[in-house]
Amino acid sequence: MTRQKMILAADALLTMDADNRVLRNGAVLVEDGVIAAVGTAAELGAANPGVETKALRNAVLLPGLVNTHVHSGFLRGTAEHLPVWDWLTQHINPMHRVLQPHEAEAASWLCYAESLLGGTTTVVDMWRYMEGSAKAAETIGNRLVAVPYVGEHPDYNYFDTLDMNEAMIEAWHRKADGRINVWVGLEHPFYSDDAGYRRAIEMAKRHRTGFHTHCSEARVEVDGFIKRYGKRPMFVFDDIGFFDTPLTMIAHAVWLDPEEIALIAGKRASVAHNPVSNMKLASGIANVREMLDAGVPVGVGTDGEKENNNFDMFEEMKVASLLGKLRYDTVQPLDSWEVLRMGTITGAKAIGLDHEIGSIEPGKRADIIAVRTDTPRMTPFFAEGPYFNLHHNIVHAVRGGDVTLTMVDGKILVEDGELRTADIQAIIAEVHKVAPGLFERRAAFLAANQGDMVQWTTSN
Repeated sequence: MTRQKMILAADALLTMDADNRVLRNGAVLVEDGVIAAVGTAAELGAANPGVETKALRNAVLLPGLVNTHVHSGFLRGTAEHLPVWDWLTQHINPMHRVLQPHEAEAASWLCYAESLLGGTTTVVDMWRYMEGSAKAAETIGNRLVAVPYVGEHPDYNYFDTLDMNEAMIEAWHRKADGRINVWVGLEHPFYSDDAGYRRAIEMAKRHRTGFHTHCSEARVEVDGFIKRYGKRPMFVFDDIGFFDTPLTMIAHAVWLDPEEIALIAGKRASVAHNPVSNMKLASGIANVREMLDAGVPVGVGTDGEKENNNFDMFEEMKVASLLGKLRYDTVQPLDSWEVLRMGTITGAKAIGLDHEIGSIEPGKRADIIAVRTDTPRMTPFFAEGPYFNLHHNIVHAVRGGDVTLTMVDGKILVEDGELRTADIQAIIAEVHKVAPGLFERRAAFLAANQGDMVQWTTSN
């Protein structure tokens, strides 16, 4: 069998290995989708005569970014200026009431295309009717952790079910050459009854997959847990058995106190930090420094298009850095290296895939991106020496539009800023085609059921 080899070379390479090693004139040998060697372009070229070298001038190579919490969708710009619970009852839950599978699939095509164009190679997508999402990822080529939006409670019977979730696991887990993983999901613990909890935990354990849910996003949730259970949320998670699954990742975790952080640090648990969403919905500022210091893997997530308005992980890393400074009233809480690690290798660890992705090291999958260095945002460019600023500029200056190449599993999906595996204009046109119907049906539902959207904050 002919083995597919290629050398990617650029002005600099950020490995994001344990030492944050940077190589000037760095290069990667990719063989059959795997990183076979890392070194300088001269070294790898001499050791591999005849192998094609793709030399990227005015560019830096780094691992593909890992977005640990996303929702596909196309409510962008239509659900604005509301706190999280009003936003849910007025916009989001009514949308789920009327969403149809073809609309959900169109949203995932758009989400994954935007992500790849911006240098995000892996997305953890909590969404609906995810067979369409898996088909989109299979074709477009991104790495996907699919987490169905599940409600297992009579008041939340308009989400996916655990039956649908299990069918997704059986049909798609580790498919597309391992690029697609399927986890067990709950929209929120209060969207499930006790039987749902037990089955979700049993499913994750039996299928040896992760479990993902929202929790402690807003202060009111803590009060809700104490009212129901007499304990703060993470202690309830422990009692229920969520931490007995192979991995439990908590989206937001804004209001964890020191005792909760200490608890999850000793469990198979991680956190998806969503700084832009947390600001937009006035949820609060998570204690990221304390979580990282305790050993909790904290990745970065954009959240959905409606609570963020884009899937630009470079912007998200910048905001994570700046919001940390605001939270702790000091300029030192999260330095550029640490935030960049949260967007790459720590994010990979948060989803249990750090053995496969997150850094440019031999043996890992070739998920690699190239960012332009010949832009005003990257000027001046110092990749070595006393004024080294490469990591600072990537976190605080780069935007997704500066990505010139995106590779997943050794396949180039974006080149010269253009998506190669799908027609981006056709994807956009399909969303324009189906979106009006969704909005019309939602408006009709709200007109017929005004004030009848059950939310646990009002039904307790």
